Parts: sequence; structure tokens; C-alpha cells
Amino acid sequence: MTDAKLKPKSVDGTEPDGAEKSRQEKASTVEVALPPDAIQPDPELTPEETEQARKRYLLKRFWISARRYWSRDGDKFAWPFSIGLLALIGMNVGFQYGINLWNRGIFDAIERHDAGTVYFLSAVFVPLVLGTVAIVTVQVAVRMMIQRRWRSWLTSAVIARWLANGRYYQLNLIGGDHKNPEARISEDLRIATEAPVDFIAGVISAFLAASTFIVVLWTIGGALTLPIAGWTVTIPGFLVITAVLYAAITSSSMAVIGRYFVHVSEAKNQAEAEFRYTLTHVRENGESIALLGGEEEERNDLDKTFANVLRQWALLARQHMRTTLVSHGSMLIAPVVPVLLCAPKFLEGSMTLGQVMQAASAFAIVQGAFGWLVDNYPRLADWNACARRIASLMMSLDGLERAEQSDSLGRIKHGETEGEAMLSLNDLSVSLDDGTAVVTETRVEIEPGERVLVSGESGSGKSTLVRAISGLWPWGSGSVNFHADRRLFMLPQRPYIPSGTLRRAVAYPGAADSWTLDQVKAALDKVGLDYLNDKIEEEAPWDQTLSGGEKQRLAFARLLLHHPDIIVLDEATSALDEKSQDKMMHMVIDELPDVTIISVAHRAELEAFHSRKITLERRKGGAKLVSDIDLIPRRRKPNLLVRVLKNPSVLKDGTSSNKDSTVPE
Repeated sequence: MTDAKLKPKSVDGTEPDGAEKSRQEKASTVEVALPPDAIQPDPELTPEETEQARKRYLLKRFWISARRYWSRDGDKFAWPFSIGLLALIGMNVGFQYGINLWNRGIFDAIERHDAGTVYFLSAVFVPLVLGTVAIVTVQVAVRMMIQRRWRSWLTSAVIARWLANGRYYQLNLIGGDHKNPEARISEDLRIATEAPVDFIAGVISAFLAASTFIVVLWTIGGALTLPIAGWTVTIPGFLVITAVLYAAITSSSMAVIGRYFVHVSEAKNQAEAEFRYTLTHVRENGESIALLGGEEEERNDLDKTFANVLRQWALLARQHMRTTLVSHGSMLIAPVVPVLLCAPKFLEGSMTLGQVMQAASAFAIVQGAFGWLVDNYPRLADWNACARRIASLMMSLDGLERAEQSDSLGRIKHGETEGEAMLSLNDLSVSLDDGTAVVTETRVEIEPGERVLVSGESGSGKSTLVRAISGLWPWGSGSVNFHADRRLFMLPQRPYIPSGTLRRAVAYPGAADSWTLDQVKAALDKVGLDYLNDKIEEEAPWDQTLSGGEKQRLAFARLLLHHPDIIVLDEATSALDEKSQDKMMHMVIDELPDVTIISVAHRAELEAFHSRKITLERRKGGAKLVSDIDLIPRRRKPNLLVRVLKNPSVLKDGTSSNKDSTVPE
């Protein structure tokens, strides 16, 4: 565990270790241009126009981050791999042209009954196929390498921003379209980075193929002369014109038929994410559900969520049916059209069989190039939806990051105390992200070794005050200051139990091998979990196996290993019986006699383990500190520990006429 000089970075522990800092610093350099300026909607737009503008901005927001993969701060192999992919696409089109020429040659030889040429071209076909297969295989490898590295780079950047400064927690406290961030980062980001590489490679390949084989069609087909009502009409490049018109008809048909594809695909992805979240929620709360017998209610909720998934899938299936009607029909008709168009010239002898087959092959390639949208519209719609979902998460992170860099919303400052004070709250006010006050104007100083109990009725802001002290709650004003070079450790009401071995769970957030096996066992002995020593190296779902009381005991074992200077206990003994609670508190005082303790609790019997008690009272304008008393009388320096309320009843000499308040002399 490293020292937390100013504030902790996690609910259950201290600052991240060196590796985590390195990852966060790397990500911060990646996102150096972020967050972008907030875009305010035009008030003159209709709701539909506003929604369309929002969706367009979401795609723009995605590319603001995604394109930095090819910047100076991105992957050093991004451009070499990209250029290599372009070269391979060009080579593949070259081999396609070679096979197209081979088609003409082989059918001309068959028409002439030229056995020697047929045998020669048959032998040539083998290297052509092998070369094409080799290039396509390498092209797939390079393309997937770009996708993998791009996804890895962007995922690391998003995760670093998500985890930085407790934003993963703060997202739960603010409004916005960022539900199920884990699904957005894992699934949506995967599709958002895979599909563009396929699209760009496909578009470039289609453009090169269309350019190459349009020339072939123009050269082979020439002009078509048709007698119409005694007149002769000459159509130059009739095969090219036919290919363009055919592609225009199929593409426009696909655009009209699939115009709702993006919306339906986006709704389907959201429904899938909500269903996954519901399943995860049931698994994580399985014990409580089982004890309460809530299976039927959970089943109803799951059925309702899954019904929405099926409903969205049905809508998506209809879109697929419509687009399949166009794409499959086009696939069947396209090879026949050039043969029918070339038949008159072949029958009159102005075109050879080889030219007809070459034209048919070229027409199919051109049609495939022009029909790229027809074949990829469903996937393009899916990418559109996924890119917007990950961009929505990015925008929520942007808002938190802008708030961190601006004082307009009111931010709690963190610094170092002056003198010997271990912790000081200077005019601290805690508010919601919309400015609503939760705790107002609190000033407290805590000496080294003090044990302070924070009390108050439910809803008075005690836990919110603790989150503000830890740095997880950023909104408000004033400052929270810690003594320099002191380590802070927090014990929440529900301790986090990571996956893996029990040894890792006890050592968390430090590494499992940071302490010897004997040290870990000794810590478990002191908190009454010695019966788990035989399972200390066993991997098991400990979060589901351990009871609430055992988890809280394990959290106290962490204290003994990490040996912090300041401990914040947020209802950390609520799952323990009174005897076990007393044992834990005695153990902490005996093993860590110099530690400073800040406790948030409802139980009155905990007063016996604290030297001081401060009380918060819920009021209309936000909770206020109304009482600050010594539980254990002792001499203290004048004004070292003072409660200040911005209230006329507070006198300048440190006494108060408020009968509910007690200020120690």
C-alpha cells in the first residue's frame, strides 16, 4: 500500500499503486485534448431535430477520442499497419484483375478448341489462386491486428478515465445516458472499433475494384446500338451505365427499406444491456433474494426485461427480412444481367465468349463494389448504435472532468493541514451535482490519535460527509485537508471482496504477496477468522461465501496489515453483534494505538471507544454540525479543536447561546 498524502482513491483503500498511476498518466496523455466543450442545443429546434443533432454529435464525440489512435500520442504501429493494409488491398485488386483476364483467356481458348492454351491457363490458375489466398489471408491478419490494437488502446483510455478520481462511482450520482457502463466498454466499444476498420477497408477495396473494372466494362462492352421505331440509338459504355443504374436502384431501395435500422438496432442493444444488468444484479444479490424468498418477483422482473429484448429482436428481424429481400434478389439477378446485355453482340459475332465471361465477371465485381451499402447496411446501423452508446459514456465522463477543472459547479478542494492537525474540514459544504445542499458550512480539526464519532439521524448526511472526506464526493465548497505523508484507509459498511484467493481478499488493495503467509494468518487470528486459515490460498467466490459479519471482520484484518494513520469507519461494525463489535474496536485500539479514527455509526455503545463526538442535524437548507463534545475529558491547546457555524448564535469568544450545541473549552 502506498501513502495517501491528500486523499484516497478508492472506497476500501488508499491511492493506486505505481502501476495504476502509470496507466492513469498514460491515459491522461492519450486524452490530453479532452474533454471537448459542451454543446448546448439550439432552443429553436424541435424535439425531433434536437434528438437528431444529439445523435450526430455523439458520433462526432466518438471520433474525437477514437481517431487519436493515429495521432502522435496513439499507437506507434497504427500507421505502419494501416499503410500495409492499403497495400494489401491494392494487391488483392490486382490479383482480381489477373483472374478476370484469365477468365477471358480460358473461355476464348475453349471457344477455339485450343487445347494447348487451355492446359497452359489451367496451370497458370494455380499460382493465381495461391497468390490471392495468401494476400487475402495476410490482409485479414493485418486488419484484425489493427482492430485488436485499436480496441485495446481506446479501451485502456476509457477505463482510465472511468476509474480516475472515483468517476466510476460518481456516475451513479448524476443524470445522463451512461447506464451499464460495463456493457458499453466491453461490447459496444468492441463493435465500435471493429466495424470502422472493416468499413474503411471495404470502401477502399470497392473503390479500387469499381475503378478498375469499370474500365474493363467500358473497353469490352463498347457502345450498344439499338433500332427503335426506325431510328438507331447508340448507348456508349452501356455495360457501365447499366451497372451504375442497377447499383443505384438497389442501394436506394436498401436505404428506404432500412431507414429505421439504426434506431431499431440501438434499441435492441440497450435492451440487451438492461437484461444483462438485471441478471448480474440477481447474481450479486443472490443471498438476500434467497433469504427473502423473492425468486418469483425477480422472475417477473427478468421476464419483463427479456420480453423487451424479444420485442426489439422482432423489430430487428423485420428490418433484416426487408433488407434481405433486396440483397438476396440483387445477388441472384446481378450475374444474369451482363450475359443478357452481351448476348446480342456475341450472337452477331462482335464479341467472343471470353469477352462475354470477362464482362460478366467484371460486372459482378463492379456491382458488388457499388452494392457495398446493400451488403453492409445492417452492420453499419449496428456500429452507429454502438458508437453512440460508448460516446454517451464519454460525454458523461466529459462532464465530470469539466467539473473537476472548473469552479463553476463548486468543487471541494483537497490539500494539506497546517501544524499538527491530522485532518481539517474548512468551511466544508457538501451538495448534489445540481447544487442542492446536503451538509453546510462545517469546520472541524482532528488531532493525531483522536477517535471521533460522527452521529446523527438517518438522512442527515453522515455518509455523504465521509464520501466527501475520502474524495469520492466532489461537489460542494470548502476544503478537506490531511496531514502530509499520512495514509488513509476506509472501511465501508459493505466491504469489497475481490475475486481470487482469500489471501488476496485480506491483502486488498495491496498485492497478495506483499505480506507473508504468517502475517496474513496472524491478522485473521486477531479478528476471529482463524478457522479460515486452512483456506487462505483457496480460490472461491468469497464474496458470496462469507457472511456480512465475516466480511466486516476481514476488513478489520486489512487494517492490521496496512497499518494506516487515519481510519474512516462508515458503519463498519453494523453486521456484528455487540460482543464482536467491542472485540473489533478493542483490537484496533490495542494494535494501532496511535491511529486516528473517524467513525460514522448509529449505535450508542460505540461512544465508549471514542474520545469525541460530533453530531449532524438534518435541516431544510442542508445538515449542520450542531454538537461537538468530548467523550473523554482531557487538556487541549486553545482553539485547536473548534466548531464554527455561520450562525448569529455563535459568539466570537467560542461560546454559543444555542442550547443544543456544546463547544469544549
